[in-house]
Amino acid sequence: MTPLPIDLTIRPLTAETFAPFGEVIEADPSTMRLINGGTTERFHALFSPEVTGEGAKVIVNIFRGQPRAFPYEIGMMERHPFGSQSFSPLSGRPFLVAVSLDKGGKPGAPQVFLAGAHQGVNYRRNTWHHPLMAIGEVSDFLVVDRDGPGNNLEEFFFETPFMIREPQI
Repeated sequence: MTPLPIDLTIRPLTAETFAPFGEVIEADPSTMRLINGGTTERFHALFSPEVTGEGAKVIVNIFRGQPRAFPYEIGMMERHPFGSQSFSPLSGRPFLVAVSLDKGGKPGAPQVFLAGAHQGVNYRRNTWHHPLMAIGEVSDFLVVDRDGPGNNLEEFFFETPFMIREPQI
């Protein structure tokens, strides 16, 4: 018999709540500098991509995410041992972020965050996370991650799945 899914709560995404997993990418006033003769606000050094391994390099991609249907079951998590991975929305849409603390080489219970249309995330190297979860419409994301030799993907499948109900956006 398949175990019943465990319901998860969706929380707002903040720098403080997301700190164990990486950085929130957003226009933080404390990092703002005026440049270009005062015509441009630069929000400086919001995250630092991580890559490791011989021949590794930082690359920039666009991912086009299909919207998830809710309720949505989280049955797996993934992580990237050789590099961080960031997601910044390009379509002006919020999205869901699910992350887990590492528990002896496996993901613990997921934590789910609602990222606003103005927020991105950078998952640190080795952070357990669920693949991209677009909401409502097909959405594009600017993704910064690692390219190079080696298997930079590890997946874990839960025995008991977790359930996300319809997010309130």
